[in-house]
Amino acid sequence: MISANTLIGIMIPLLGTTLGSAMVFFIGEKLDEKLQKALLGFAAGVMMAASVWSLLVPAMDMSEEAGMGRLSFIPAVAGLAVGIAFLLFMDRHIPHLHLDSEDPEGPRTSLGKTAMMLLAVVIHNIPEGMAVGVVFAGLGETDSLTLASALALSVGIAIQNFPEGAIISLPLKAQGGMRKPKAFLWGFLSGVVEPVGAIFTIILSGILIPLLPYLLSFAAGAMIYVIVEELIPESAEGEHSNIGTIGFAAGFAVMMILDVALA
Repeated sequence: MISANTLIGIMIPLLGTTLGSAMVFFIGEKLDEKLQKALLGFAAGVMMAASVWSLLVPAMDMSEEAGMGRLSFIPAVAGLAVGIAFLLFMDRHIPHLHLDSEDPEGPRTSLGKTAMMLLAVVIHNIPEGMAVGVVFAGLGETDSLTLASALALSVGIAIQNFPEGAIISLPLKAQGGMRKPKAFLWGFLSGVVEPVGAIFTIILSGILIPLLPYLLSFAAGAMIYVIVEELIPESAEGEHSNIGTIGFAAGFAVMMILDVALA
């Protein structure tokens, strides 16, 4: 049975996506290029800090408390590698289209541009949902995983989901020719994969509690893959790449503050 606190926690990131997608009703055809770079960098910074403090550090703490001592890095490194490999596999085998790109990635398909843009977002959101799920599943298993730190991760991901929601819904309206309500709906639905992924991970974690350190670091690896493969290159592309770097630093700092202040 999923507790009320856990249910609230796994729904917080979806709220961020929903509010961001609603910007389609208030903003013109697309975000300003500089603002978009800053937001992409910010999202990357939040996810990187969350990967370290909310996932990898608790994974190593849990392994150390289990008696692994100096070898407590093994589950973290193993899970990290598998998480990266998992996202690499999905990236290669699911057709998708990144923001402001005309060249689809993955196998050839008859899917339309809009569908492939949404698939790109789904690939991005899966590790975030897993991260939230595994952190809430691990509550009480180690001192570094508390309800406050789990909520900090949810809030941090929700903050980075806000600009992501806008970055999704606005191109669907501008490039896909959708009406505003439909673009908002698709933006919202793109975020639903996060609570679904979180619930699935919680169920899996409940069955395989000894694997929690591996699952924590798996989620971190998957998130880091998204950061390095998508967010940072998109924020650094073309002119004004320093804006993305500043956004990254701001996002990293915000998530670090949340994790420490709410611990």
